[in-house]
Amino acid sequence: ALTYICTTSSPPLSLVPLPSQVNFLACQLFALAAAFWFRLYLSPSHANPLIRHAVATLLGIAFLIFCFGWYLNDAAPPDINNVHKYSMMVTMGYLTACQVSRVFIFNYGILSTDFSGPLMIVTQKITTLAFQLHDGKMLLRLFKPHTVVRPSLIEYLSYNLNFLSVLVGPCNDYKDYIDFIEGRHISRRLRRHSGACNGQNGYSKTPEPSPLGAVCQKLLVCCGCMLFFLTVTRSLPISYNVNPDFVNSAPFLTRLAYAFFSIQAARPKFYFAWTLADAVNNAAGYGFSGLDENGKPSWDLICNLNIIGIETATSFKTFIDHWNIRTGIWLKTVCYDRAPRHRLALTFILSALWHGVYPGYYFTFLTAIPITMAARAIRRSVRHHFLGSSGLKLGYDVLTWAATQFAICYTVMPFLLLAVDQTLVYYRSMYFHVHIISILAAVALHRKHKPREPSASVSSSSLSAPGSAGCQPVHSNNNDKVD
Repeated sequence: ALTYICTTSSPPLSLVPLPSQVNFLACQLFALAAAFWFRLYLSPSHANPLIRHAVATLLGIAFLIFCFGWYLNDAAPPDINNVHKYSMMVTMGYLTACQVSRVFIFNYGILSTDFSGPLMIVTQKITTLAFQLHDGKMLLRLFKPHTVVRPSLIEYLSYNLNFLSVLVGPCNDYKDYIDFIEGRHISRRLRRHSGACNGQNGYSKTPEPSPLGAVCQKLLVCCGCMLFFLTVTRSLPISYNVNPDFVNSAPFLTRLAYAFFSIQAARPKFYFAWTLADAVNNAAGYGFSGLDENGKPSWDLICNLNIIGIETATSFKTFIDHWNIRTGIWLKTVCYDRAPRHRLALTFILSALWHGVYPGYYFTFLTAIPITMAARAIRRSVRHHFLGSSGLKLGYDVLTWAATQFAICYTVMPFLLLAVDQTLVYYRSMYFHVHIISILAAVALHRKHKPREPSASVSSSSLSAPGSAGCQPVHSNNNDKVD
């Protein structure tokens, strides 16, 4: 499998714009302009797929060189019967080695805009394609709709390194990407809609929708997130949660409130990056998910988050279903649906390993295991008692919204603090209350409800997508991931 690493380490991420961050933002904005050019002047009607593959790949490699520098390592492809195993071991091992070098050699404890982000995305793409190749070869009925044929070298490079997603992602389905390059991406979804609504006769009269409206809408969201980051996020630093003076002098409720608001304020930078990446893909004509119930075009096929769904989530699972959606689909496809047992724990551990080697990542994802189990048990045991009236249901929703947001705050704090000592300071300041409550609830309610068998279906090609600020999660209700 082809793997790569960008070897230039970037400066620390701070409140002051640094060259690495400027380069990254410049590349994304250039990618946005290039995406419009790609759609208008290198459309399938003007250029053959080979040209489109080559241009997308070369631009992607140029972005990597400009931002980070790069190194390529080519190896002979393994036997297709075992390609999924080899690819997972090699890419995750390679990614982990790179993460170790980044953390312990270059800049421990400092989050920087460096090569690890693109490498994480390519790891997802390589393994996704490898599993699809394996599933197609073995002719498993479960995954037959998602099988693909072995790609050519240019198709493989284009899928992994195209400029639309090489910096931020998201990871997308190989067949969808090839359909986009070869000009079938939009027409197939229009044909499906026309066939369902009007019969095949209506398809030829349906004009190809323009992504301009969706792109402008997403760019407005980016502007709002940037403004929020500059005015609010910077005034609520995460590190203050473990400030000795604050921890020792502030009352528990004050510490709890500050933790809640600082975590809320930390989200817009992720919203900005993922929404801008989605806009770049849309500008090139990629990401069309079909027509909604009102006949309006939706461009949320590969969106990575649903902001409204995140901010209004009333359960732990609902929150993580709307956060980093494409990574959730990847975790479900390569781990959760294939693990013979302990699916929940293995999926969270894989997610931690994929993110890197900072201890805070492992505190976060290991903490998420009992919280998820407790949330499932409590929901099954309690929720039906509140569905008798709208008032009770509203009260239940408000209560579960608050519980969910505070649980998420508690869970992801180590992810941002990174270090063991700071994480333990935070946990002690919170008296480990979420750990204690979730473990007791999971144990107490475990006997009342046997865990349901998880669905084996993979819905990574769902076409539904509403909403102005995000998209619906497209993985199933049994996707147990946190990002």
